[in-house]
Amino acid sequence: MNRFIAVLALMVSAVMAQAEVEIQQVESPGGFKAWLVQEPSIPFVALEINFQGGASLDAPDKRGATNLMVALLEEGAGDLDAQGFTQATEALAAQFKYDVSDDTLSVSARILTENRDQAVALLRESLVNPRFDADAIERVRGQVLSSIRSDLRDPDSIAGAAWDKMVFGDHPYGSPYDGTEDSVAALTRDDILAAHKAAIAQDRVFVAAAGDITAEELGAIMDMLLADLPEQGAPQPAHVQVQTTAGVTVVPFATPQSVAIFGHEGIKRDDPDFFAAYVMNVVLGGGGFEARLMNEVREKRGLTYGVYSYLVPKDHAELYLGRVASANDRIGEAVEVIRDVWDGVARDGVTQDELDRAKTYLTGGYPLRFDGNGQIANILVGMQTEGLDPDYVNTRNAQIEAVTLEDVKRVAARVLKPDALHFVVVGQPDGLETTLGQ
Repeated sequence: MNRFIAVLALMVSAVMAQAEVEIQQVESPGGFKAWLVQEPSIPFVALEINFQGGASLDAPDKRGATNLMVALLEEGAGDLDAQGFTQATEALAAQFKYDVSDDTLSVSARILTENRDQAVALLRESLVNPRFDADAIERVRGQVLSSIRSDLRDPDSIAGAAWDKMVFGDHPYGSPYDGTEDSVAALTRDDILAAHKAAIAQDRVFVAAAGDITAEELGAIMDMLLADLPEQGAPQPAHVQVQTTAGVTVVPFATPQSVAIFGHEGIKRDDPDFFAAYVMNVVLGGGGFEARLMNEVREKRGLTYGVYSYLVPKDHAELYLGRVASANDRIGEAVEVIRDVWDGVARDGVTQDELDRAKTYLTGGYPLRFDGNGQIANILVGMQTEGLDPDYVNTRNAQIEAVTLEDVKRVAARVLKPDALHFVVVGQPDGLETTLGQ
């Protein structure tokens, strides 16, 4: 592993914060497609694979199956048990990471050029022939259950779960993707095998690579990794129209500080107004200490250490959310200030100075994201998953600069919905109780 870290340090020193990023679109002999940024100066390649669907593909009575399955992918494959797989990975100075969210199952690989063939063969085994040994299942199941129990004592996790249940109900988004104690305890090896077949399939895969690899070599790797996967996975879940009413839901919990998640329906990522909404949100709550929410709630009144808002364009729903924490005797005031700020931006938009500072905030650091193979590959696969054009990396800042004050005012009036702004508060808030429709 030391050798890999040494090469990684060398890679980071070779900053690629350049104005233009040249993306090659690659198609393998087997028909799989990928985006590639070739950088042969360092003998290392970063490979990112996304399978669309993620934990939202869980069967209704098998919540947590995909999460448990993904956690087991590195716990043995082919002829190698968990220990053997770990030793083989380390011997190749490779790194594999498997992760899952509501909408995506992601696989990240960091591979040295000299060991590429062996590392890819090992990665293939984990995707195509995972073992799911009984002892590994029970060990990882215990880790997942421990995490679930920890979340039951965490106000942020409680607030998120309560919000999701309120908004999404029986939809997969309506419950934590890692499942419940009961659902995870009941999962069988057959459930894990079914989750593997449902989530890791050819019809939902996106691939990106950056580093010391040619288009021809990447094509051969894609065929090796993906050709033996199922052609089709499970159907995607239905789209959800988010509907909220203004008000507060209080979830009692013994803690000196209340946590609140607030929000309503958001905007689709491919909406023509998305960039204007994105810039507007930086002014409202996404721009750190420069944002209005931070200024009004923290700087002027000292009600919190932090408050922020963010757009959440999920695959099957759109949300506009925020988060704040405050002492139990002050959370009520924080809620009122947030409502006022939300209403003010919806009604009047933002100032020219705020707009200019938001644009500088968003455009200034963007090229610096392309500072290594891993970051580049991750950005490329994310762009594909979101349906963006390859030239987005070179046009993104121009699209932000093109947003006008009139655009923001129009979109703020459209996207911000004070009459639907709902708060889920976890704690023992003084003078704050569940109220709906206000």
